[in-house]
Amino acid sequence: MKSRSRALFDKSIASGLSAIEVYNKPHFAYREETFSVLLVNSWELLLKARIVQLERNRISSIFEYERRKNSNGELSTKLYRKRNRSGNVITVGLFKSYDLLSSKYGDSIDTRVRSNLEALVEIRDNSIHFFNKDLDLKKKVMEIGAASLKNYAALSKRWFAADLSIYNFFIMPLAFVRDFHTAECVSLNSEERKTLQYIDSLQESTTEDPASDYSLSLEVDFRIRKKSTTGAEVRISNSPNAVPIQLSEEDVMDKYPWDYGNLCAYLKNRYIDFLQNPKYHRIRKALEDDKRYCLERLLDPTNPKSSIKRFYNPNIIREFDKNYTKKA
Repeated sequence: MKSRSRALFDKSIASGLSAIEVYNKPHFAYREETFSVLLVNSWELLLKARIVQLERNRISSIFEYERRKNSNGELSTKLYRKRNRSGNVITVGLFKSYDLLSSKYGDSIDTRVRSNLEALVEIRDNSIHFFNKDLDLKKKVMEIGAASLKNYAALSKRWFAADLSIYNFFIMPLAFVRDFHTAECVSLNSEERKTLQYIDSLQESTTEDPASDYSLSLEVDFRIRKKSTTGAEVRISNSPNAVPIQLSEEDVMDKYPWDYGNLCAYLKNRYIDFLQNPKYHRIRKALEDDKRYCLERLLDPTNPKSSIKRFYNPNIIREFDKNYTKKA
């Protein structure tokens, strides 16, 4: 049965592929606007899927909560699930999901990803005003969109061990789908001009690193890549008599979603007396020898020379509960 985090991630990929399909159509009048809406949706689902994965597939971890007024007019201490007009539960938005992953769960996300998302959302929010007949704006959307897909692919591989190269996960440069060298002579309206100025300000305040997996904007290039057919093999037991079990990279990331930073962040939020001191390291190191709680794997399973990193199963919390005091 597919996990809830994996189901959300699959929906995220579907939205991203829809965005790419729309953008790459030879003729599509509402190209940039539709692309930005679908890609923002894809990102929001990706971030939510990651939270659910880290929270042991508790879908309530992405619900919005609110305090309600008591009969005396004061706000309640109890938190209630926030609901929309139809009565359905509201879930956290894009940037709240991003902030939760960084602050609560200890996921280290490159700041260029945040800047890129801010630019993409700005394009989405202003899309209703766009005529999009100006070449400068089209080119800017392409650069932001290409970088956003690059960032998305990198985090999908890191969090869900997903190889998106099988989907041709890229947008075609302008010259491939329409005449890049000619454009209608239509001046930018005030909304378009402000959007471009805002994106320019983001680019001026962001330092790009060609060696990084993440970017704010991107010059598009084409390269032929050979799809990898290798997979990581693991044996989830120390017993030499155990039946060997082969796990795909997808299975491994579902079973061991936490890295060291995620583990420490979760423990800090869970206990009143937790410190990263010798006591903690002694407990952790003893548990790392148990394959139920910890697995060592290559950061890049397709590269045997890749560095090794430890990942943790959330069930390790049960052992820490025996040694620390939970918050109220």
